[in-house]
Amino acid sequence: MTETSEWVSLRQAADLLGVHPATVRNWADKGDLPSRRTPGGHRRFRKADLTQYAATQGELQPLEVQVILQNALGQTRMTVGGGTLNQEAWYASMSEATRATMRDQGRRVLEGLRAYLAAGSPDNRLAEAIRIGKDYAAILEKDGLSLPQAVRGFFYFSDFVTNAVLTWSELNVPRSASEWAHLLRQVNTYINTMLLSIIEYYQAE
Repeated sequence: MTETSEWVSLRQAADLLGVHPATVRNWADKGDLPSRRTPGGHRRFRKADLTQYAATQGELQPLEVQVILQNALGQTRMTVGGGTLNQEAWYASMSEATRATMRDQGRRVLEGLRAYLAAGSPDNRLAEAIRIGKDYAAILEKDGLSLPQAVRGFFYFSDFVTNAVLTWSELNVPRSASEWAHLLRQVNTYINTMLLSIIEYYQAE
């Protein structure tokens, strides 16, 4: 494996793990995450070490799924914490209580997706995606959000999951292009099932 493909920068490591670069730097300083310095003093992290470190943070399988969802959750946290969401009309329309509930729903979505992927993506696991979609729609409809607003919010956060898959595939040498394509299709199936459930809930009201 070449130097370029095996080692990544601090920023790339943070993107891969779904955390702030300062967090990765702190882990490295404490010796929790191995790293080395370039002649110019920049940190470099081996992708195998990042994967192994991610594996120690939980029991999610496969490892790709764990790191992808960690990345998505981390990006969501940084976006919410950074206050940029307040510029979105659909987010500004939510009450504080609804925003807090949505954060919990986000974790529920990622756990449901993890279970779906880890189980091999059987159709019976999509029932949870349907339930989550209906619950999401019920919460937002009760708060006065329209269907277009609900869909915009859903797309905003579902993009984090898709981007996490793409980030992981870009920073790692894929076992095969077909495997990555299959994973992306599985993720899209789960996300699209949720989206249809949201639409159906609003249309039934």
